[in-house]
Amino acid sequence: MACIYIAAAHKSSGKTTVSLGLCAALSARGLRVQPFKKGPDYIDPIWLSRAAGRDCYNLDFNTMSEAQLRATFAARAADADIAVIEGNKGLHDGVDVRGADSNAALAVLLQAPVVLVIDTRGITRGIAPLVRGYRDFDLRVNIAGVILNQVGGPRHEAKLRAALEEYTDVPVVGALGKDADLIIEERHLGLVPGNEAGHAARTIERIGAAVAAGVELDRVMTIAGQAPAPAPPEPAAGEQPATVRIGIPRDAAFGFYYADDLDALRQAGAELVFFDALNDAALPQVDGLFIGGGFPETQMNALAANASLRHDVLRFVEDDGPVYAECGGLMYLARRLTWRGRAHEMAGALPLDVVMQERPVGRGYVTLTETGNSPWGSILADGAEAIRAHEFHYSRIEHLQGPARFAYRVRRGYGIDGEHDGLIHRNVVANYAHLRDMNPVCWARRFVEFVQRCAQSTKSQAG
Repeated sequence: MACIYIAAAHKSSGKTTVSLGLCAALSARGLRVQPFKKGPDYIDPIWLSRAAGRDCYNLDFNTMSEAQLRATFAARAADADIAVIEGNKGLHDGVDVRGADSNAALAVLLQAPVVLVIDTRGITRGIAPLVRGYRDFDLRVNIAGVILNQVGGPRHEAKLRAALEEYTDVPVVGALGKDADLIIEERHLGLVPGNEAGHAARTIERIGAAVAAGVELDRVMTIAGQAPAPAPPEPAAGEQPATVRIGIPRDAAFGFYYADDLDALRQAGAELVFFDALNDAALPQVDGLFIGGGFPETQMNALAANASLRHDVLRFVEDDGPVYAECGGLMYLARRLTWRGRAHEMAGALPLDVVMQERPVGRGYVTLTETGNSPWGSILADGAEAIRAHEFHYSRIEHLQGPARFAYRVRRGYGIDGEHDGLIHRNVVANYAHLRDMNPVCWARRFVEFVQRCAQSTKSQAG
């Protein structure tokens, strides 16, 4: 199995464009392409999944051990012709000053050859010391090629290639010019997600064609072939027979779901029932709800207009239906959502309002210590003292009524802020943090078990 790691000198260099284009171009050749994304990210994986036609999986040092990183990579790439890993930020960037959680560290761990994407705007001969510096900084990293991005024209490209040929032994394997058609629109949380962009298929096709024309795909495959075959994956855990149905909104408002979390829910015995919170008039027959993150603020007109579904969700909560909501899901369960001076009614299932802010309210990795209040019970992984998670939100809870109970206490950075998360209301647990424990099966199994208990109690009362 071939493998390529797409990295860059710094963020916003074009990694996603190149990774997306490679997935689309190689898939168009009939190859089975397995995408991966380094770090916590929902948006890029949506695009990569659509381009490759396969679920993208995240690889994150903060929430996975080295053994789990290797195992996830080996298991998900086992039947692929090539794995494409998209990095985050720059090749050597990370939280740890020694680089233990960097893209370089992950490339070394997985023995993946790296292709460095360089934003060439405003640079010519200076590209040579840049690439040499990145190559020599950590000799364990196999920087096997460079893709020139945002090239100003043939003359600019010739100067860049000449400088690299003169001063380095790193080959140029492709060049992409400045092209507004290759830019994916951005907003406050990053790229507009592929599940929301109505033109996503055309964008992917256009970027795939540009990469196929500007990048030497055969040479990329040769570089990818340098990667040693990963250790054979352990046999996958079989799914338990489905005993409960968990409803999951998956639409332009709610799309932030990790593929391995959905896998874990199925393995724990849940049948996943997807629905559209914007257009479906009624809640499907389910035993529990998992409402993930997304952009409810950009879709709040449609969410508010779908009053019948909002009322169904409210009734489900008031009937003590079990619900887990993350970030955008919490916003949807609120009484109202306010953004840019406009307020819209939401489900009204939580006694609070949510107001969007101009700047991020929570951003980055957090650890959660359990308060013992969660109706699920503990979700700690074996041997863990805290839950690893991440958050990235611009909204804030306001006008919370009544005494509040929380499942977690939040630690950010180097100290405990004293804040709490995991608001508990009836059988709802609503977080701003996205749970990414060292083993996602922990939270998924506990939630499914809780849904099973609630369903059994409902049947007993009915009987």
